[in-house]
Amino acid sequence: MAYSTIALAVSDHVATITLNRPDQMNAFTFEMGRELIDAFDRTDADPEVRAVIVTGAGRAFCAGADLTTGAETFNAVAKAQERGELDETDPRWRDSGGMLNLRIWNSAKPVIAAINGPAVGIGATMILPMDVRIAAKGAKMAYPFAKRGIVWDGCASWFLPRVVGISTALDWGLTGRTFLSEEALDKGLVGELAEPEAVLEAAHTRARAFVDAVAPVSVSMMRTMAWRMLGADHPMAAHREESRAILRRGMSKDAEEGVMSFLEKRPPRFQGRVPGDYPAGWPYDAEPDY
Repeated sequence: MAYSTIALAVSDHVATITLNRPDQMNAFTFEMGRELIDAFDRTDADPEVRAVIVTGAGRAFCAGADLTTGAETFNAVAKAQERGELDETDPRWRDSGGMLNLRIWNSAKPVIAAINGPAVGIGATMILPMDVRIAAKGAKMAYPFAKRGIVWDGCASWFLPRVVGISTALDWGLTGRTFLSEEALDKGLVGELAEPEAVLEAAHTRARAFVDAVAPVSVSMMRTMAWRMLGADHPMAAHREESRAILRRGMSKDAEEGVMSFLEKRPPRFQGRVPGDYPAGWPYDAEPDY
């Protein structure tokens, strides 16, 4: 797929996905959603990629959905209903932001949000399934869906309370108010602030921590396990998953290298790659009966 709304570059094991509509403050379109999903398919399939950074071109990260079509932006469903063609189970009516965020959530590589400017609406929800969020100082953020007469997208009703807690999620969501990245830091939505021109550099510094001196397969598996366990109702689910995973990884060359490099006091040279060297059956779906 050729990209017209994003850019994808890979260097030194780090992929950088750039929302690339700077004149429109990187406003989100259906095409952008499709291109982003394709980009994550590519980064997952590329064993040379070990971390992914998402950022915006120009002065904004993402100003939300492209509303230049006015009321037409949201009334396609109403028109389909008038024609008697509305079927809520039809996949074409799925929330495009939710489809994107499910894809990010399912990424095989850790994902870093380099929020270089305003992040509003889908721009503020697409960062939720990312693993590290770094924002520009003074960047404006908002979940303004109630102010637009709709509801939040991007699976935010699942992600946001888990990231910042239910009280903050409801405050931001039900009021639709604008807040600054300093408040986002205080509430745990972002983990670090930087000057706008230094956000991408800070993201690359964090990416190196996912690339240097750690096993790519272990990083990928642990990311998947942590996100999946947010929905578990008992620690036994984690025990089952970890028991199977550690048994498989314990038999790998990476485990041998990790131990020997520690004993020999040298940097490890891990050979395992993602996705080619996952343990058999990963990710595990069936639970063993302990």
